[in-house]
Amino acid sequence: MFPSEFTGKNSTFDTPLIEIKPSDGWLSLHLRELWTYRDLLYFLVWRDVKVRYQQTAFGAAWAILQPLMTMLMFTLVFSKFAKVPSDGIPYSIFAYTALLPWGLFAGAVNRSSASIVGQSNLISKVYFPRLAVPISATLSGLVDFAVAFILLGGMMFWFRVVPTWNVLALPLFILLALTTALAIGLWLSALNVYYRDVGHAIPFLIQLWMFASPIAYPVSLVPPKWRLLYSLNPLAGVIEGFRWALLGKASPDFRVITLSALTVISLLFTGIVYFKRMERIFADVV
Repeated sequence: MFPSEFTGKNSTFDTPLIEIKPSDGWLSLHLRELWTYRDLLYFLVWRDVKVRYQQTAFGAAWAILQPLMTMLMFTLVFSKFAKVPSDGIPYSIFAYTALLPWGLFAGAVNRSSASIVGQSNLISKVYFPRLAVPISATLSGLVDFAVAFILLGGMMFWFRVVPTWNVLALPLFILLALTTALAIGLWLSALNVYYRDVGHAIPFLIQLWMFASPIAYPVSLVPPKWRLLYSLNPLAGVIEGFRWALLGKASPDFRVITLSALTVISLLFTGIVYFKRMERIFADVV
């Protein structure tokens, strides 16, 4: 169930013999296999999207309804009742712009963390790069993100928010959100195979993470002495970057974004190494 190697010829049929064995060394990750199995990766992404909306009354409209209802609730509670500031931006679009990357991240973490256990039948029967499973679960959220982004375009038109050249940086923040989700998902998906408590803890952790991110409030409310620690949350940089790129908000502290990106890179690298080392017994345990 591990990277294949050509080891010789079958004397009877003169066909290659394939030996599947674990990787040697901690850094023998065989990431090139992902490109070889790119068609499978595409299939897994497309299947995940189709299954998610199969036999639903609203179909892809759920991708808009969820952030829309959350935005309305936040506007009522935090803007009308609690009078939370929004840096001079109408609160509804202020919150919705943050809910888009948050929804992309949270959905990807939920799907990827449960992906290995959810694909147990496939994993126990055939070899393919196991990394394709959490990666496909992460990428499938882009469809929901694109659908929900349509509403943001309508809100920008309604509030007469004209995007600037900053919008060209938006793909970088989308990539950072996806990379963060994949890094967390790799750790949790591998842990979830051995400790099913992880699956129960993830919704609670996601909820805590949401309120630890500047979704319902601006970063300006965080005391300056805590800003450096706060920047270790990668979603803080992503959300501030979204508001800067789309709403013309004041330029974010790029030191915060840089520190967030370095944190994500560290999590991703260690997550890949841990996942690859643990995948050797996925089929036996899952």
